[in-house]
Amino acid sequence: MTKKQYYVNLQSKEISQIKYHNNADFTIYATDTEVMLLRKKLDSMHDAEMDTFWRSHVPIMPYHRDESNDRHDASLADAFQMIYDLGDEQAKEFAQQSGLLSHTESNDNL
Repeated sequence: MTKKQYYVNLQSKEISQIKYHNNADFTIYATDTEVMLLRKKLDSMHDAEMDTFWRSHVPIMPYHRDESNDRHDASLADAFQMIYDLGDEQAKEFAQQSGLLSHTESNDNL
């Protein structure tokens, strides 16, 4: 499959082929399948954020024992790994500096 250029913003969880305002935090080159997988990771981050929001309204539940926090962290690390694997040099450098990568070898066969 042909890889296309996409712009990714982790904060807004946006993936776009069109560079618009602040959506270009990272530039990646991905197939349609890879973009769908990244979309699932970003959706997982959003779901975990919503669960954390609702948990925050329960004062007796300690935040450091919150499964949704762990899910969010894991999804964020997975997203950074994909950005590293698919990204341009600037994206790779930022992902490496994030400290969230499980490994830093580029996987060009995704």
